Amino acid sequence: MTDHAVTETHVEHPGYGTFIKVWVALVLLTAALVALSRIGQAAAVWGLLTITPLKAGLVFYFFMHLKYEGPLLKGVVLVTLGTLLIFFVLLFSDVAFR
Repeated sequence: MTDHAVTETHVEHPGYGTFIKVWVALVLLTAALVALSRIGQAAAVWGLLTITPLKAGLVFYFFMHLKYEGPLLKGVVLVTLGTLLIFFVLLFSDVAFR
C-alpha cells in the first residue's frame, strides 16, 4: 500500500474584531440611509441604490465567508448579481420611458 499525503490548506479566518468592525460599518451605513431618507425621496432612492449593494457586499464577503471561497463560487455569485443588475436596468428603463 502506498501512503498518500493529505494536503490541508489552512485558511486564516478573521477574529471577532473584524466582525465587530464590519458590523459597525453596517450600522453606520444604515444610519446614512436613514439620514438620506429624511432629506427627500430622490436622495433616499439614490442612497438605497448605492449604499444597499455595498452593505450586501460586506455581508456576502465577511459574514457568509465568500472571502475564503474559491474563484469558481465567486464567479458564480458575480454572474448572478450581474444578471440581477441587468434586469434592474431593464426594469427602470422600461418604467422611465413610458
